[in-house]
Amino acid sequence: CLTLQSSSMRGYLLFYCSSSKLKMTLQNGSDTSARSCSSTADQNHNLRWDLTPEEIRHQTQRLIRRMKQAYDSVGSVDIENVCFENTLQVIGDAKAEYAASRHVLDFPQYVSPWKEVRLASTEADKRLSDFDVEVSMRADVFQRLIALQEKQSADLLPESERFLGRLLKLGKRSGLHLSKDIQEEIKSISKQISELSIDFNQNLNEENTVLLFSQEDLVGLAESYVNGLEKAEDGWYKVTLAYPHYFPLMKRCHVAETRRKMEMAFHSRCKDVNTAILEQLIELRARLAKLLGFSSHAHYVLEMTVAKNPENVARFLDELYKRLRPVGEQERQYLLSLKHADCERRGLEFDGQLHAWDMPYYMNQVEQVKFAVDKDKLLEYFPLEVVTEGLLNIYQDLLGLRFQRVQDAHVWHDSVKLYSVLDSVTGEEMGQFYLDLHPREGKYGHAACFGLQPGCLGPDGKRRMPVAALVANFTKPTSSWPSLLQHHEVETFFHEFGHVMHELCSQTRYAEFSGTQVETDFVEVPSQTLENWVWEKEPLRRMSCHYKDGSPIPDGLLDKLIASRVANTGLMNLRQIVLSKADQTLHTKDRADTAAEFAKHSEDILGIPATPGTNMTASFSHLAGGYDGQYYSYLWSEVYSMDIFFSRFKKEGILNPKVGREYRRVVLEAGGSVDGMDMLKMFLGREPCQDAFFQCKGLAQTITEQNSQ
Repeated sequence: CLTLQSSSMRGYLLFYCSSSKLKMTLQNGSDTSARSCSSTADQNHNLRWDLTPEEIRHQTQRLIRRMKQAYDSVGSVDIENVCFENTLQVIGDAKAEYAASRHVLDFPQYVSPWKEVRLASTEADKRLSDFDVEVSMRADVFQRLIALQEKQSADLLPESERFLGRLLKLGKRSGLHLSKDIQEEIKSISKQISELSIDFNQNLNEENTVLLFSQEDLVGLAESYVNGLEKAEDGWYKVTLAYPHYFPLMKRCHVAETRRKMEMAFHSRCKDVNTAILEQLIELRARLAKLLGFSSHAHYVLEMTVAKNPENVARFLDELYKRLRPVGEQERQYLLSLKHADCERRGLEFDGQLHAWDMPYYMNQVEQVKFAVDKDKLLEYFPLEVVTEGLLNIYQDLLGLRFQRVQDAHVWHDSVKLYSVLDSVTGEEMGQFYLDLHPREGKYGHAACFGLQPGCLGPDGKRRMPVAALVANFTKPTSSWPSLLQHHEVETFFHEFGHVMHELCSQTRYAEFSGTQVETDFVEVPSQTLENWVWEKEPLRRMSCHYKDGSPIPDGLLDKLIASRVANTGLMNLRQIVLSKADQTLHTKDRADTAAEFAKHSEDILGIPATPGTNMTASFSHLAGGYDGQYYSYLWSEVYSMDIFFSRFKKEGILNPKVGREYRRVVLEAGGSVDGMDMLKMFLGREPCQDAFFQCKGLAQTITEQNSQ
């Protein structure tokens, strides 16, 4: 998903050895000394992570002043003197400077260990978001761009022409062709939407609920899980709602009451305050869309996507639902049979129903019963250090890159690592990325890639180095236990690193098109494509070994893991349809009862009632993080990503560097400078189709259907 900060976040919301003293040396890579790297970092970016709250406030004011001067200079050009150099080039340079300078100020709200800094960063984000609205409503600048298009459009380079067209399109989408009164109303509503969205996500970041359980309450959980929990003074265990605590408990704890309490708390996070915010956002978005001449907010946002309108989205989701419904019903009945047998075995009363807190637990049992995947055993083969080394080596070899660890790097927390990315042929430094992989209080709670500096041309014509951060919440290592990953966490790691590569490999002229600045329903394609590597034997071997003796995963366990990919495919994808449909419904209405809408779709589509008193949408950060009206994008993008993987990589070699480099050149380097559909056609050599998507879901697909966009 895209956060407010133009980052991309892992979207599947239902299921989900940094302390080691071993030095990690990458194949074909090396460590970079502090001296050699510090000069490189200083030359290529000035990203500082040690700003005080006062410095954040001061720098925010200075940045706004500098950007206002740039836009004032464009807005004051005599219409008859308009040219590329005094309009489009000035805006392009300003946007490049703004992106990097802004992220130093607004990124700390997600990662800083200091609450005062996080609060100052959040306030900076609000001020800058207000300024963004002001800039988007500059009618004087808009008029100069119209004049440039009329005067010089044919003389521009293709990417410059695309940039100009995009700015004009965005101007109209901001209402600059409408009356002054309507423009003022649009400006006011847009500022309210920005502030409310920031508040929604800040509430989630600062959420710190802890539940207390006895050892008897936690029966069924792995020794490594229980050993990693803090204890209260009375000896009870502290369990938070952070991913490394929540998901393993929901999948493994035998005690239904413990799971019920956790699920209730998890889907009640920030319930009161964020429900009010979200329902206000829905009303404001609907009002804004109407002012701009759209029948709904969904129609407004979808105009800029591959799908184009809600009708195409509805058709896509309905067709998928039709195929998935019988599979999902079959799986639901099987889960009920597992619950019945489980209740009999434990001497408990069987109520004949599946509750929200039953789903992860019995879905996990499906993997154990039908596919015989021993999750406890499997966990032991994915120590974080080994997974990280394997992941980096695979990406290096596939995309023609070399990663170098930067020693003694300037970072925001001592657990964060910084790497430089070099082209393996030329040795040229292409960018840098941070890895921030463990939870801490106040930190962003999901897994996401944050773009921190765009890769584009600077005012001097030289390429600016892109910088990104991968932020995740994998289990912390302890003095006696390494950080061990569940296989789905390995998949998340690969997914988010795919976004990092998209950010760092792009070779665009303008910041506007750098990295992941593509259509929302295309942005997940590169990361979803690369998830497939964690379901293939050779890559899995390269990213795993037993944490004690370094032995490989036994063939039998590996085969069972790969076969389990289709486990629960009906229910998991129906859950995605629930979220997509709920999002579409909320954003095609003028106002909504968010809890009731989610509950209705969950009951109608999944056959599972939402737990009374909860509201999942109050913690559905996508709805306030750039995916409003666009959550369907995860399923939509998967059609393309599966086509890419099965048609090219699976066919020509999943680790084939020739295909990997072509992928880097055609898809990653282009960023948003080319339409997503055109990139697809170029890489595939044809129109995309849905066969691979249905095949991967375990659904029979006999007729080749061209994806209708």
